[in-house]
Amino acid sequence: MDIQALRAFEDNYIWLLRAGRRVVAVDPGDEAPVLDYLAKEDAGLAAILLTHHHGDHTGGVAGLLARHPVPVFGPAGETIAGVTVPLREGDPVALPGFQDHFRVIDVPGHTRGHIAYYGHGALFCGDTLFGCGCGRLFEGTAEQMWTSLCKLAALPADTLVYCAHEYTQSNVRFAAAVEPGNAALLARAGRVAQLRADRQSTVPFTLAEERQTNPFLRSGEAEVTAAAERHCGARLAGAAEVFAVLREWKNDFRQ
Repeated sequence: MDIQALRAFEDNYIWLLRAGRRVVAVDPGDEAPVLDYLAKEDAGLAAILLTHHHGDHTGGVAGLLARHPVPVFGPAGETIAGVTVPLREGDPVALPGFQDHFRVIDVPGHTRGHIAYYGHGALFCGDTLFGCGCGRLFEGTAEQMWTSLCKLAALPADTLVYCAHEYTQSNVRFAAAVEPGNAALLARAGRVAQLRADRQSTVPFTLAEERQTNPFLRSGEAEVTAAAERHCGARLAGAAEVFAVLREWKNDFRQ
């Protein structure tokens, strides 16, 4: 299975899984780049995978189905037009024509019914986990998002994370405000800056790197806790509370 990225809108990624001439589109917010790819590559759409209901992830579904009537996998906990295979935690996902299978992880927080797909060393997590960051809490609670991030952080360290936005550079700046003494983070900041200067993607990245540099996954670390307590001016009673403060801090962070 080959994994390729298509750019959409300002900073979205539409991920394409390819096996031979069969293609699966993950979170196609816009049908145009997918249709262009299929035409240029003489490939056929086999299925669509959706992580949550936001329009920049689902807006291209109807246009794709008009030309390619394929199964659409998506979260059972959300109402999304076109979904034919609703999925919940632990469900297996067998893609038509692919030997590779995925399993579903429920990751509420960004939205109430958000799901992720994990298999064969790859994680498609939509807007839950970003490079050095995490999604905003539009519908879920901080506690839900913290639990969801802990699930993802528990996957193997060499897992490649395919998130849905190019946010890493701005997230690194916030992370540096939280953990200015983190040597791994400073090294990552340099790599990310060079990639963006060369107009290259920072995605995918490994969970190992996130564990070392992502303040949201590091909410239990002493330096991160101390920074969150200084920011809010109060003692915090554990990693979940630290995470909640970090998420609010990031909402208002000015770079």
